[in-house]
Amino acid sequence: MADWTDCLNFGISVAKQASKVVLTAFQQEKEVKLKSSPADLVTETDQRVEMIISSAIRSQYPQHRFIGEESAAAGERVELTDCPTWIIDPIDGTVNFVHRFPFVAISIAFTVNKQTEFGIVYSCVDDKLFHAQRGRGAFLNGEPLHVSGQEDISQCVVVTEIGAERDDLALSTVTSNIFKLLKLPVHGVRALGTAAVDMCQVATGGADAYYHIGMHCWDIAASAIIVREAGGVIIDTDGSEFDMMSRRVIAASSAAVASRIAQVIRPFPCSRDDDDQHRCVCVGRQV
Repeated sequence: MADWTDCLNFGISVAKQASKVVLTAFQQEKEVKLKSSPADLVTETDQRVEMIISSAIRSQYPQHRFIGEESAAAGERVELTDCPTWIIDPIDGTVNFVHRFPFVAISIAFTVNKQTEFGIVYSCVDDKLFHAQRGRGAFLNGEPLHVSGQEDISQCVVVTEIGAERDDLALSTVTSNIFKLLKLPVHGVRALGTAAVDMCQVATGGADAYYHIGMHCWDIAASAIIVREAGGVIIDTDGSEFDMMSRRVIAASSAAVASRIAQVIRPFPCSRDDDDQHRCVCVGRQV
């Protein structure tokens, strides 16, 4: 197995450098633009941070490929190949960033042969660096991470997000899923406003599960390997094998909890990340 530790260390260094830009802009007024919906925002800082990260990596590793949130929004095709590929979310939690709600993260994943080799999630405001490398464990600021191991859904705290979709079908499905989970019951449902940090809460054992429908590969590619390396389970919301391009995920402390959530929640239609890039992220809306 190839050793990608040098790439991991470089990615961590770049994330820390880019976080300085995020933190400087965090307290400032922002010029905000809309993407697919009134809740899908982008700022100049999102675009600038992605450029800083991708330019630094491209300079160091010119043969590597990239998938980035803002480059995808600008029309670049999302295609995961066997080539070494960096998957970048420059600011996960842009709505939080705009409102100065202090959960904002830089997310970087690295894949080879379509397999994630490492993931980095840097929660900038609270200076929490999550990372994991395949087969080598998961860490928060250098300390090992372990999921809770909880197997009883009624004892779980579950994290999810409302998401950016605002059509009636998506909203009714999202709220119905939360209702059904609360009636199981579970101890509670939480949302931090950033999928990457949400999932990392499962890795810490602070939450027992996370699920979401409609997020993108750059939101969860890094945190998925962090949860797995912390001993957690990652599956599709229908119970099948996780596919980061499907835009559906359950991350859980155990297979039992993941399976129980999959039995309860239902998806709403949304196109895959690697589908025709001229289509909107949700069925029924075109851009």
